[in-house]
Amino acid sequence: MKQESDSGEDKSSIDRVEQKLDDIFLAMEKMGIAEYVEMINHPWRLMRYNFWSGLVRGFGMAIGFTVLTALVLYGLQKIVLLNMPWIGDFISEIVNIVENQLHSGGSFFQNYNGTPPDL
Repeated sequence: MKQESDSGEDKSSIDRVEQKLDDIFLAMEKMGIAEYVEMINHPWRLMRYNFWSGLVRGFGMAIGFTVLTALVLYGLQKIVLLNMPWIGDFISEIVNIVENQLHSGGSFFQNYNGTPPDL
């Protein structure tokens, strides 16, 4: 009689262990552990994947920055068309500073004649 109860307990503990292993297996499958291990075992595939994902990410940032800049410039054009004197003067001063820096090749922190500012 004692042996029958021991085998019943062994059977239930084996069932619990099997259930836990199934749960762990499902959790690992959901996390994508197998794909991760596959990538780690093939470093060239990992480098190729990272290269293309970085290229696409950089391309997306460039397009996003271009669209954002275009929107800002469009908005500034509309503000200039409103002909508000103080906004127009501010924008024209920024344009003059940028043009002078482009032509002189100097730093932003230099005066228009190329000398450092008096601090």
